[in-house]
Amino acid sequence: MADEHPLLALAGVRVMADEACILDLPVLSIAAGENTAILGANGSGKSTLVKLIARELYPAWGADVRIFGQDSWNVFELRRHLGIVSSTMQLDFDAEPPLEVLDCVVSGFFASRGLWAHQHYTQDMIDASRAALAEVAADHLIGRSIASLSTGEARRVLIARALAHRPRALLLDEPCAGLDPAARHHFLDMLRGIAAGGTTLVLVTHHIEEILPEIDRIVMLRGGRIARDGAKAELLTSDALSALFDLPIAVRTHGAWYRADIDH
Repeated sequence: MADEHPLLALAGVRVMADEACILDLPVLSIAAGENTAILGANGSGKSTLVKLIARELYPAWGADVRIFGQDSWNVFELRRHLGIVSSTMQLDFDAEPPLEVLDCVVSGFFASRGLWAHQHYTQDMIDASRAALAEVAADHLIGRSIASLSTGEARRVLIARALAHRPRALLLDEPCAGLDPAARHHFLDMLRGIAAGGTTLVLVTHHIEEILPEIDRIVMLRGGRIARDGAKAELLTSDALSALFDLPIAVRTHGAWYRADIDH
C-alpha cells in the first residue's frame, strides 16, 4: 500500500438519520502524516464521522469513503493501519466478566473482548502487546483487571490495544473524557510521544486545550458540515472559535498550547 494515498479521503458523503442529513461532506482529505484535530460542539457531527470511518455506519448511496486508498476493508486488516480509541470503548471493557490487562491488549488482534478457546494467539502477539503497554507506561498494570484501573490507566491500556498492531494512524475520539487534570496532562504527554514516533494522530474533540503542539491542521465541524478547514494558527483564534461555538470566546496561548475561555 503506497504512502502517497491519503489517510482519509471522503467525497459526496451524506449520512441520514430519520430523514435528516446529520453529516454532509462534499470532500474531506487528510494526508498520511498530517496530524489533524476535528473540532466542533456536541451535535456537530464529530461522532458520526468517527462511526463512518470505523465502519459502524454507512453513508447514503454514491459516497466515496477511502482509508489509505481502499474503499473496502476487512475490520481486522483495517486495525493494522488505523487504530481507533474512544472514551466510550472503556465501558465495554469495564463490564463483567473481569478482563485482565494483557488479555485486553492481545484480544485486540481478534477484535474481541478478551481471549477465547478457539482463538490462536501467538507469542509474537503477546510480545507486541507487552511492548505496546510499555510504550504507554502501562506495563506495570499487567495482571490487574480493567475494572480495577483508574480512568487514565484504562485509557492507556486501550491506546496500547490499538498500538499493538503498529498502525500507521490513530483516530482518537474524545480520548481525555473523564480524566482529571493530572491524568489528562500525563495522557497528552504520552500522545505527544506517539506522534513523535511517526504515528499520525487524528484527534476528535471539543476541547481546545487538548490540541497537541504536533497537530498542525484543524477541521471545524458545525451542523454536520465543514465550517472551516486550515492551519491551526489561523483557526484557533477568538473570532473563529466564537463563531464555531456561538459564544464569545477568548483564546490564549501558553507556549505551543492553546486555551479557550468564555469571554464574559
